[in-house]
This record gives sequence, structure tokens and C-alpha cells, in this order.
Amino acid sequence: MKQLDKHVYGPWALITGASSGIGEEYARQVAASGINVALLARREQRLKEVAAGLTARYGIQARVIAADLSHDGILEPVAEATGDLDIGLVVSLPRQRLREIVQLNVITHLDLAHHFGQRLAQRGRGGIVLVSAVAAAGGLPYMANDSATKAYSLNLGEALHAELAPAGVNVTVHVPVLVNTPVVARIGLDRMRLPADPVSPEQAVDEALTALQANQPTTITRPEMTAAFEGMRAAVVQMIKARLAASQPAH
Repeated sequence: MKQLDKHVYGPWALITGASSGIGEEYARQVAASGINVALLARREQRLKEVAAGLTARYGIQARVIAADLSHDGILEPVAEATGDLDIGLVVSLPRQRLREIVQLNVITHLDLAHHFGQRLAQRGRGGIVLVSAVAAAGGLPYMANDSATKAYSLNLGEALHAELAPAGVNVTVHVPVLVNTPVVARIGLDRMRLPADPVSPEQAVDEALTALQANQPTTITRPEMTAAFEGMRAAVVQMIKARLAASQPAH
């Protein structure tokens, strides 16, 4: 597991979506580097459980911020809750639901990147990880809104990578491909014949944090999966078509 430089990316990291899946794994690996974590998600009790586990295991401090990033005006309470912390790393993960998806995948990324990008630039070091998705590679039929918003975070992060580099801030866009999280089962990918098996959240996050320290603009989990992406997109489209057909009333 990659050890992060605490001087650059500490003493605190803000991690959204930290109650489960990739977000929780980011929190674990960041804490394992001895960096304190501010954990943000909707489920307060679950965040407290994650925070307690990380504190006991790694001896770091953890702050719980229970908030729904799909709500307008979310930046103000997040900024207030972290205003006294020296944040060195921001990991911004999207979450799935049409207008809410735009809020989560576009406005939230923009607000967090703008606010903390300025703070990190002033301190002269640190990093931002924006988590996108394979849908950002192009318009995905039957997921038009989703894929458009995923492309936003990809383009935003790649541009900020260049803009913030002179200030000493690393920016990496993490594009997870088939990571074994609850999303895989929720959208039915676990029941499909896919070109490769899902990878663990641990491997995906380790690769992303390694890319951050190397200041790569983009990192794709398991690069060999990019060649299989078109086949996976076709499989997803067929699955969605089948579900839509099954939901139509018989004539």
C-alpha cells in the first residue's frame, strides 16, 4: 500500500462518500499513512463506525460530517465544518440519482475543487482526487445524464491538474473500472459475462493514490480494462434495454 507524504497531503484529508465502498477505502488508506481524516457522507452512524475503526487501528483523528451532497448550498456547511483544519488532500466522490445527479457529479465537484483548490494553492502543497467513472469516456445510451456528468469531473480534473501544478498542488482524476463495490450488484454487473473480474476497492485506491503522488492527471483502474470498455458498454446497454422491455405492459 502506498504511503502518502504527510507533509504534503496532511495533516488532514477530506474524503466524501466515506461511509462505504471506494470512499471508505480511501479513508482507510489515507489514515494508514498517519493522516487525520474528515469523513463526509449522509449516514452519520455509519460514519461514526468508520471513524472509530480508523482511530483505533491507526491512531489518527477522525471528524464526522453528516451531510447530503445532493442538496444545494452544501459547500457552506462543509467549509464551516473544515475551516479549522489544515486540509492537505481532498477526495471527491460522486454518488448515483436526474437533477440530483447533476448536483452531485457537477456542482459538488466544482464547489469542492474551487474552495479547497484555493486553500491548497495558498499552502503551496497538497492534492485533490476527483473520482469519475468509465461513463465519462462517451455518451452512454440510456445513461445520457450520468455519462455527461461523469465527463464533467474528468475534464475539470484534467484542467485543474495543469492550473494548480505551479502552486505545488497535485490533481488526479480516478476512473474506476469494474471495482467490486455495492454498485456492481445494484446495477446487475455481477450477473453479466464481463471481460474481466472486478478488482478490490483496496487495489483501486492504492493505484489512485500512487498516481496522485506521481502527479498523473488521470488514472484508470486496471489499464488493460480500457481495451475491454467498449464491450462492457455494449453489455450494459443490452442489459438496460432488456430491463426496459420487461417493464413495459404486455399488449
